[in-house]
Amino acid sequence: MSIILGCFFGFTAWFLMRYLVAGVFTVDQNERAVKTSFGRAERIGDLTTINDPISDPLSADQKGRYCYPQVRVIPPGGPYFKWPWEQVRKISIATETVNMAWDPEDPSANSNGTLLEAVTKDQLNTGLSGQIRYRVAERNLYAFLFGIKNPFAHVMGYFVSVLRERIANFEAPPAAVPEGTPDTAAVIGISINDLRKNLRDLNEHMDSECASSAARYGMVLDATLITGIDPPPEVESALAAINTAYNQVSSDISLAQASADQKIVQSRRAVEIETLRAQAEVEPLTRLAAQLTDLKSRGSEALRAYVRNVRLALFEKAQQVFVESNK
Repeated sequence: MSIILGCFFGFTAWFLMRYLVAGVFTVDQNERAVKTSFGRAERIGDLTTINDPISDPLSADQKGRYCYPQVRVIPPGGPYFKWPWEQVRKISIATETVNMAWDPEDPSANSNGTLLEAVTKDQLNTGLSGQIRYRVAERNLYAFLFGIKNPFAHVMGYFVSVLRERIANFEAPPAAVPEGTPDTAAVIGISINDLRKNLRDLNEHMDSECASSAARYGMVLDATLITGIDPPPEVESALAAINTAYNQVSSDISLAQASADQKIVQSRRAVEIETLRAQAEVEPLTRLAAQLTDLKSRGSEALRAYVRNVRLALFEKAQQVFVESNK
């Protein structure tokens, strides 16, 4: 009898430890959890990701393909309890940074995950380097846990395909060319130059295109930072020579334009000075003519008096005076 009681109490203690005490769990601050019952996640009614703003970047066709049920997310804290037939899937939602050339399925690819190759619109093979910040989307854990076999591979594949498509079709926005500047389309049209000058636009385009990754794969791409665009060595040397020649031509054109502008300003200033001098010489004559006209209108006596006064003023200044006499 004691043996049977001992077995009973032993079984009871094992059952409590195995299925009750072991069923208590907690969730860390940077984690979220999803509970499954017989492999099926706990869902929130009939709600799907289509009812969530996370699907706003998707088109109508994409919304039909990326429609995932919304599951009940267990927040940080605890203790929580689960039954023996239930399982808890914990996911870290901390933001992480990886090299944009990282391949989750083949770490040795892309020069051991350090350089991503892409082809430009003028058929130049170039290497891209940079980083990606990502995190798991808390509002679409179903896609991350159950919808996709390898979410990291899907996200990286999607990012690389969008980036290569953008590199292959990238065209720099037209720049305003001042009048008189020679045609520099041959230099501006070089795709690698355009890409290097418009890195900010390229990064912003990637952020915009990858905004739908949360609804697609349950992962949020927080930021894309492309830092380097490096062509092959043989192309780099030729590109450096072209850029040097272009910079020299631009410098010569700028100096010539500055010299021409300076001469134009000097010529305008000289014309203004000569015009002022001519006005200064004409002004006394104009005033004198107006004064004589006014005197004439007052009668011949006033004009004779004016002429006499002028003669007297001249006599005072003269050293010798010759007077005509009639004989």
